[in-house]
Amino acid sequence: MPLYRLAVLAFLIFAHAALHAQTWPSRPIKLIVPFPAGGTGDLLGRLAAKEMEASLGQPVIIENRAGAGGLIGSDTVAKAAADGYTLILSNVASHAIGAAVYAKMPYDPIKDFTHIGLIAGVPSGIAVPASGPYSSMEALLAKARTAPGASRFGSNGNGTSSHVKLVILNRAAKVDITHIPYKGSAPATVDLLSGQIDGLIAAVPDVGRNPLLRLVAITADKRAARWPDVPTVTELGLAPLVASNWFGISGPSGLPAPVADRLNTALITALNTPDLANRLRDLGAEPNKMTRGEFTTLVASDVARWAAVAKSADVRVD
Repeated sequence: MPLYRLAVLAFLIFAHAALHAQTWPSRPIKLIVPFPAGGTGDLLGRLAAKEMEASLGQPVIIENRAGAGGLIGSDTVAKAAADGYTLILSNVASHAIGAAVYAKMPYDPIKDFTHIGLIAGVPSGIAVPASGPYSSMEALLAKARTAPGASRFGSNGNGTSSHVKLVILNRAAKVDITHIPYKGSAPATVDLLSGQIDGLIAAVPDVGRNPLLRLVAITADKRAARWPDVPTVTELGLAPLVASNWFGISGPSGLPAPVADRLNTALITALNTPDLANRLRDLGAEPNKMTRGEFTTLVASDVARWAAVAKSADVRVD
């Protein structure tokens, strides 16, 4: 093809993308949350969506589509039209750990998505009933060592970050705590409070704000300002457990750059409004201004990290 025709074609493509960005969005946007309502991911998605509406001039509607550690909702978006009207609350489980632990993945967490921006990253908390027998992580582990397999910990489901962190905890502490998967932290908390399980690993906002639960550790390398009396896993000699539960917004691959850029701008503006910034800090996170490229790099680096962790710990989900 002659060079002038290539130049005309490039101009037409650019003009079409620019026109699309100017007219987009012309209708409501759907943000799929691949977890049940009520958890940290659901809350962060709703908070961001509400504030983004002002910048976008259209409603951002939350749709909960839970299952398989976030894979079901994420796969829906991976196969959606790349028009900016269907987005996913991407997260460490569905876009990093899942690729490491599932024998078959329905999508590629990098190639099949346009990653837009990070909402927040929060550590996990290890929680026990406040009225129960364990006053500290040391006491809980001491009991687990006396009866291998007898202690039972809940997680948000097979293949989730809380599942993998329990595997890491067993290895780092040299204990054998039995894994009990749930469909989210809410049903796991119900069983924890009723004595069906002994502990729960979940995003710290899910368990840290519940007065009926006691936090005995946080998966961070420094104490959280929101929970200054709770020791970190690093202090407890369990440094391999340090990890963040990150949540962001992504769309299908091939999302036009002007649309993705506008979404990123709307997200950053939302995260740094005073109300949302304060809510994030209350959840143990700081508002950020991560670019699309920086968020994509974060996802890719976590895919590599958790692949290495899963291989060394022999964690697989069929």
